[in-house]
Amino acid sequence: MSGTLHVESTGDGPPLVLLHGWAMHSGLWGALVPRLAKRFRVHAVDLPGHGHSATVTSFTLDGAVAAVGAALAAEAGALTVLGWSLGGQVAMRWALAEPARVGRLVLVSTSPRFVSGGDWPHAMSPETLARFGDELGVAWKLAVRRFLALQMHGSEHGRAVLAELRHQIYARGEPSPAALSGALDALMTTDLRDAIAAAEQPAIVVSGSRDTLTLPGAGAWLAERLPNARFALIPGAAHAPFLSHAEAFDAALYGFLDAG
Repeated sequence: MSGTLHVESTGDGPPLVLLHGWAMHSGLWGALVPRLAKRFRVHAVDLPGHGHSATVTSFTLDGAVAAVGAALAAEAGALTVLGWSLGGQVAMRWALAEPARVGRLVLVSTSPRFVSGGDWPHAMSPETLARFGDELGVAWKLAVRRFLALQMHGSEHGRAVLAELRHQIYARGEPSPAALSGALDALMTTDLRDAIAAAEQPAIVVSGSRDTLTLPGAGAWLAERLPNARFALIPGAAHAPFLSHAEAFDAALYGFLDAG
């Protein structure tokens, strides 16, 4: 535990930070952590109000960035930050706020904007996310369960991965309802499209070809707008390619990390 955030650190080598998605915790990275720990000092973070981290009364991207930064203050040097889904937005906001601190970005199944609009077709409809918000106030466990199912919809190997996610989701207790609501609000309202070109860090954007939550078009758009980025599309994967398509994900990830 570091401050109010739970951080599990393992391995030796350059520092690599893992930031998970909405309603999740860092235990859901599964076998990715021991694979990475063979070559990196991996810091797997439970975001505010999630997993073993302290309950919060509100959740904002800026608050999450500040909390993660404080929890990792003792780690010297520039960090490689891998953010998945909501964690990807936290990573992008962190990279923009502290460019000297965030040295590289790995953006997995994420988007600068999670809701569609007239000039942004690469996302879910606002109504879909709003329904999750409505359900949170009535039956939040059902909302989380539906969100998990949406993440795996259409994926090869999706049934097995979904079963594992459902098994693990409450392994660290129940997330803070306030954190769930605040984080969902962040997903509904954040738009980083105008700002993201200022993130000059080397980056890789990884998308699943069957992702219906963060559409692959959003990943391609991000990779094009980031000044120093590459794009990796994983065929047959949905929202969690590091679980459903580990071999292809590792190939893309290490191809980037080994490039220096």
